[in-house]
Amino acid sequence: MFATKRALLLFFLLTTAANYAQFTDVINSNRPGESMAAFSVGKTVIQAELGFYGFKEEHDLLGYEAIGGGTDLSVRYGAFFEQLEFSLDAQYQMENFTAPLIDERHSGFKQMTLGAKYLIYDPTKKYINRKPNLYSWNANHKFSWRQFIPAVGVYAGFNVDLSDGVFDRGYFLKDNKLTPKFALLTQNQLGRYVLVGNVIMDKFSSKRESLDFIVTLTRGFSPRWSGFLECQGYSGDYYSDVVGRGGAAFLLKQNIQIDASVGTNFKTTPSLLMGAIGLSWRFDANYEEVMIRLPKDEKGKEKSEKDKKKEKEKKRIDGVEEGEKAN
Repeated sequence: MFATKRALLLFFLLTTAANYAQFTDVINSNRPGESMAAFSVGKTVIQAELGFYGFKEEHDLLGYEAIGGGTDLSVRYGAFFEQLEFSLDAQYQMENFTAPLIDERHSGFKQMTLGAKYLIYDPTKKYINRKPNLYSWNANHKFSWRQFIPAVGVYAGFNVDLSDGVFDRGYFLKDNKLTPKFALLTQNQLGRYVLVGNVIMDKFSSKRESLDFIVTLTRGFSPRWSGFLECQGYSGDYYSDVVGRGGAAFLLKQNIQIDASVGTNFKTTPSLLMGAIGLSWRFDANYEEVMIRLPKDEKGKEKSEKDKKKEKEKKRIDGVEEGEKAN
């Protein structure tokens, strides 16, 4: 079922290009959504993203209900290259599970993933020092097709199953303890909007294998406030669903962000209702700013033959004009 999808995803994951990551003055968190941004946190930067959530889950056909909550933690660290980031994602959940003839309390690590992300293409690098037009506001703010070219990153890691099947919801599917995870990440800056897209091959080569997607649209309303809308889809033999989320984030300081979100799915097998709050913190005292090399034409070196001819022609004309004035 997934043979063609696997080939396409692996093709994108193995296609690389050299470029730079982007370190921002303020924290850039993946919260409160579930998608991963294409950019890394920056070399030597440590970032922790902690959340607390509650949920209610009901299944009309299987007749069960689960109510509970938990905490999720993501620790991100930039190392070796500006574009490279290592991460640990863990989720610990507690719940009351009831079904016909069953009344149980479950707790444990629902998810734990170790992985690395690498930015392979940044479309803004070439134009990062592009000079503004001092005489035209419209020229500086006009529509540009370049903003539709996304930054592209790739992610590879593996899931560690520590739950012993307690969250399998009646499927009781015994599976591998270690399963690979791959993702293709894109990111567009559209004025005040940021569009992030993820295509994910999760639990690769296992019984729970699925091809997922996440699309997140974030808008900045002020230097401190931002809001987001998100759509996440799961497609697999074990579980398929579409989940929608929305929420907001507030910047307390340059390196601290708080957030809140709610989410639901669009079916009753099972139906889901979720709410979460979170905190993101960045430690960047050891970060050293990376000097981005400008294109050669912006540095004034190695001018083209056409430019050299233009300069010679201008000098010749100026020389003739000065001679005429002298006569």
